[in-house]
Amino acid sequence: MRFVPQFTDGQKFAHPLGKIVCVGRNYADHAKELENPVPTEPLLFIKPSTSALGFDAPLAPPFSRGEVHFELELALLIGETLTDVTQDEAERAIVGIGLALDLTLRDVQTRLKENGHPWEISKAFDGACPLSSFLPLTRVPNWNALAFSLEIDGEERQYGEGADMLFPVPSLVAEMSRHFTLEAGDVILTGTPAGVGELPRGAQLRMTLTGSLEVTASVIE
Repeated sequence: MRFVPQFTDGQKFAHPLGKIVCVGRNYADHAKELENPVPTEPLLFIKPSTSALGFDAPLAPPFSRGEVHFELELALLIGETLTDVTQDEAERAIVGIGLALDLTLRDVQTRLKENGHPWEISKAFDGACPLSSFLPLTRVPNWNALAFSLEIDGEERQYGEGADMLFPVPSLVAEMSRHFTLEAGDVILTGTPAGVGELPRGAQLRMTLTGSLEVTASVIE
């Protein structure tokens, strides 16, 4: 069943889910923990809508294909068409904010990168992007004040703040719109902070966003 964007008040978004545009290494500490260089411009990639699912059922990634890593990220819901827009226009088009897991087949990704091959199959498989519902935005928030975290079996594994992004939300979304037209229903993932690691089978997850959103999920045994 395809993921349908909806808000935390239960209202469904008026448009179907589109593409999911992501940025890699938007937190310097995360780039360093994977022994990658810190980028000087956004590293963009796309997950298809078929990679999305909700947190209501246990997560069942393809463990048979190697290590599955978790990467917690802020998710932004786009409400109108954006093509090569300004930062102010980009901000005003964001109608919701939520949480997402950018699940990654790390063994597969490493092998593909070592061979100089594209690594979409490590990031874009079915179920690779669990998404929460979205807090509705009626005004532009203070992006720097946003904080989000992930606990696994009661232990905090990731914590991030908007202030630590290498490419803040307004400039990031505007830059994305230079390369890809963004449409209503598209989702932006803003990068993951340090602390990524292997997703354990049978784990219990708790994700929070600035005291305004809490999401729980489980992983299959």
